[in-house]
Amino acid sequence: MFGTRSYANRASAYTRVGTETGVEAASPHQLILMLYDGALLALRTAESAMEHDDIPRRGAAISKAIDIITNGLKVSLDLNSGGELAVRLDALYEYMADRLLYANLHNSQAALDEVSGLLAGLREAWQGIADQVG
Repeated sequence: MFGTRSYANRASAYTRVGTETGVEAASPHQLILMLYDGALLALRTAESAMEHDDIPRRGAAISKAIDIITNGLKVSLDLNSGGELAVRLDALYEYMADRLLYANLHNSQAALDEVSGLLAGLREAWQGIADQVG
């Protein structure tokens, strides 16, 4: 009646509801932090997959990170009122997506590390802004 598959499905549903609730309650600033965290988590997963020569998992994790960067972080930029900072972040996000594609195609740990470092720095700066505003 309560097999492992059923338990896994319930656990997954519980996690999904918790995440959705967190997103609904989050401020716009917190949502950006969540995007950074999601991209960094995906890159850690890709790194682990790369270490274990798990090509499908590596590809899925890198694709997820690219999706978060291009369809989350990049799309959230307001290029009209964000000024030079928004334009530079737009270009940086594009660069990160290109480097991740390279990392996936060439199994490049260095490219993964580069993007992880860039994202971690941006996340830290974004968190610093939240600390000052909050």
